[in-house]
Amino acid sequence: MKSMLVNRKSKEDLKREIAGESFKRKTLSFYKYVKISEQKAMRDILFSEFNRLGCKGRIYVAEEGINAQMNVPVPNWETFDAFIKSIPEFIDIPYKIAVEEKDTSSFLKLTVKVKPKIVADGLDDSSFDPSNTGEYADAREVNSMIERGVIVVDMRNAYEAEVGHFENAKIMDVDTFREQLSRVEKEFKDTKDKEVLLYCTGGIRCEKASAWMKHQGFTKVKHIKGGIIDYAHQVKEQDLPNKFKGKNFVFDERLGERVGDQIISDCHLCQNQKCDDHLHCKNQFCHMLFIGCPQCLKKGKGYCGTWCRMFDGKPKWIQKLFVQSIRKSHGAQFKKNYFKNKKFV
Repeated sequence: MKSMLVNRKSKEDLKREIAGESFKRKTLSFYKYVKISEQKAMRDILFSEFNRLGCKGRIYVAEEGINAQMNVPVPNWETFDAFIKSIPEFIDIPYKIAVEEKDTSSFLKLTVKVKPKIVADGLDDSSFDPSNTGEYADAREVNSMIERGVIVVDMRNAYEAEVGHFENAKIMDVDTFREQLSRVEKEFKDTKDKEVLLYCTGGIRCEKASAWMKHQGFTKVKHIKGGIIDYAHQVKEQDLPNKFKGKNFVFDERLGERVGDQIISDCHLCQNQKCDDHLHCKNQFCHMLFIGCPQCLKKGKGYCGTWCRMFDGKPKWIQKLFVQSIRKSHGAQFKKNYFKNKKFV
């Protein structure tokens, strides 16, 4: 029987392994909308080579392309780069290198999956061409567009924008990309002939969004090349004013990297301390993503609230029922209402 190409080590074992490494890792992301006819074969090739090189990360392969967020051992960087460029579909793919590295590794294990799409968009329109994207805007042009009052739209989830966003950006209270596409189309339907600038973390969502908006009749759509990550590198390298305020949320163990000096969000627990540090509730049945200041985290011992602290350690079936009942009581607005006007710690 053919062995499955998957990781089977526990999170604790993976943390110990990485803590004992004598080399550094380079965190990066990359994506490309490109036709991949044999997704399963591509997935197995990528997993085998990335695993051999000691890479960690989360990579999605779909018929429409690839979306990768990962880290690479620095000693193996040149081999990794040569491997990527040896694959015809990825030969010219650009990397987005992390703005900052932290003591903790960005990823603990390697996961490569075949997905229906590299970004879940909820779209079902055979006439839509995701490759017909809007024009790129570099950091200098981004600054100029913001100063000129162009419509700037944040194509990320609300919890990402909460800790950091561009000056005067339009932020929508949504939790998924598919919600975002629908809202943008409706909210800006009367401005289809005006300039619009889209942005996201590394460019993958705003690139597809720019194509969708063009498909819906918007005529002057641009998106930030390389997203917030590349913008941060460009303003530093070119000594440009930084129009991004706060922290850039990232989907790995770091949960954020500093781009702007400001802290623009508040602790979800006490709601009176400036803070932009995300973490997951220590209760694994809850695992709520929340923002907590040092004082609240110390007092709450890493839990999002008193109830999670009380129920952690109880039999698993009791914990599961507790979390399910809380989520059900708040419905679809669970994350938005959980901390609203309440102090759980």
